[in-house]
Amino acid sequence: MEERLMAGHGRIKPPMGRDNGWWWEQAAQGVVAIQRCSGCGTLRHPPRPMCSECRSLEWDFIPAGGQGTVLSYTVLYHPQFPGYEYPLTTVLVDLEEGVRMTATLKDCDPADVKFGMKVSAFIHEDPDGFKIPMFRPAAQEKV
Repeated sequence: MEERLMAGHGRIKPPMGRDNGWWWEQAAQGVVAIQRCSGCGTLRHPPRPMCSECRSLEWDFIPAGGQGTVLSYTVLYHPQFPGYEYPLTTVLVDLEEGVRMTATLKDCDPADVKFGMKVSAFIHEDPDGFKIPMFRPAAQEKV
């Protein structure tokens, strides 16, 4: 069980199943994806099987532009788990496409995080090769 839940160095892996496995496959390829309803075009995140607007079960996805604004955040100090850097800042981001995404904020001191702060998404790669979308302040985006 532990091997399934933990990446090689200790990061807890997110659940991956029928409804969201495709999203993690896109992240592994370096793409932050947003699910789109094929029936009405509504964007949604996190991925789910049915559109809340038209009830369609058909969907595709678009790549996110990766730009957004911090709507809310929290800084975790305890408990500390292997594979994470503390303090751990988790942000709720309004992406320019109109959906919200929760992820880790990197390259930013917790004291410098502000509501309304501009951030850019990037794909972080753990030492074991596991890839996960994260954010960093837009001014620090690396090309």
